[in-house]
Amino acid sequence: MAGNTVDNTALLAELQAIVGASGVLQGADMAAYEEGARYGQGHARLVVRPASVEQVQAVVQLCAAQRIPLLPQGANTGMVGASTPDMSGTQIVLNLSRLRATCEVDAANRSVVVDAGVTLQELNEKLEPHGLWFPIDLGANPSIGGMIATNTGGTRLIRYGDVRANLMAVQAVLMDPPGEVVELGRALRKNNTGVDWKQLLVGGSGAGAIITQATIQVHARPTQRATALVVPASDEAVMELLQAMERDLGDWLAAFEGISGNAMQAAIDHVPNLRNPFAPEDAPDFAILIELEANAATKYSNLDLQEALNGFLEDQFESTIVNAALGNAQELWHLRHSISEGARALGKPIAFDVSVPRSRIMEFCRQGRALVARDYPFLTVVDFGHIADGGVHFNVIWRKDAAELYDAAVVQRLRDAIYTMVVQDFGGSYSAEHGVGPHNIAYYRQFTPVLLQQWADGWRERLDPQHLCGTVDLGVAK
Repeated sequence: MAGNTVDNTALLAELQAIVGASGVLQGADMAAYEEGARYGQGHARLVVRPASVEQVQAVVQLCAAQRIPLLPQGANTGMVGASTPDMSGTQIVLNLSRLRATCEVDAANRSVVVDAGVTLQELNEKLEPHGLWFPIDLGANPSIGGMIATNTGGTRLIRYGDVRANLMAVQAVLMDPPGEVVELGRALRKNNTGVDWKQLLVGGSGAGAIITQATIQVHARPTQRATALVVPASDEAVMELLQAMERDLGDWLAAFEGISGNAMQAAIDHVPNLRNPFAPEDAPDFAILIELEANAATKYSNLDLQEALNGFLEDQFESTIVNAALGNAQELWHLRHSISEGARALGKPIAFDVSVPRSRIMEFCRQGRALVARDYPFLTVVDFGHIADGGVHFNVIWRKDAAELYDAAVVQRLRDAIYTMVVQDFGGSYSAEHGVGPHNIAYYRQFTPVLLQQWADGWRERLDPQHLCGTVDLGVAK
């Protein structure tokens, strides 16, 4: 490995003097930090785990002085390889999981100041006694810094927005001047005093600066929920149902998740303790997981969300829906969150995290499935996603029992075909939630206008003139 040829003796001592002996990893201890959750496998020179912003500053100053590239890394749950070192063995992984001392809740302001290494689950545990939560609902447990760097969305985006919409302020350590700490924004919902600089660090996958702390808007925990899994009467009925829900129940609509029959069956067949909610009938070809949420105390309101949802579904029977399962909410969400595990059990996933205008999402799914069936009949589509915001995880599985052996060239042709369809035919995005990262950089170059790539060049040159921070350069390819 390239990393093994570098003499780290002096550097190791300097880094240990900053973060302590236990804060620097080398050799086999780095393995968990060198492999991505789905894509990305590299070699790090060292892994450094600072526990304070002062330590981050000192590490950045040291590395900038010696022109050593840094890769910021949170919980390493990303899906596009942006938190994975490259194969050169020259990068230091700057893992922020120990940066977790601060989690200060201001319940009256409905905000929290939180260090970048705190995870989503830990944050919500801290918020629970205050009756609050950060409702970005994911199948993983990322760090807050990583969520900002990738602008995470999730299943409740339609009600609460993405991370960008809930971000009030960011603290970051700059690469130029090396180690300088900047505070971008305040714990304010109204601050119209110029450019919102913190947004330059949202979605950049850690390039240019290292996010060390954030101030986030949080929300009151719902006091009521109502959940149902419904079968639409047709593809066309999906949008009719969503529009009717937004018209009649829009104040409470929190999730509207599409699940294909293949996705549902994969989870049921391969994840323990799951059952078909429609049994004894077979799993339907397509279903929609609906959830309503409300903050309405029964002592002041006659609102009963489950009664409201049941009444709405009764009115929609035959016109937009033909079946419904009103089971336990936890059980229905467990089914939804188990799809990825079920898909992996079928074979090797070829994952597409895409979005199109939601009015065309069912049309895209039809055309995407038709393309796979026509040109790649040995592959299986296992699709699901966030119908209400136009996002879909259009996963294609190279099944374990396929007669054809896995072929990277075939996968590349499939990716090119699907992404071209998404962007050119449907005006969509090849990366709805997961960001760019090394895995998607070729499509960024292909589909992003050159002018915008040049703007990204200028941004990167100003923040990180030596290009030392991050794995992805979003400027024009040199």
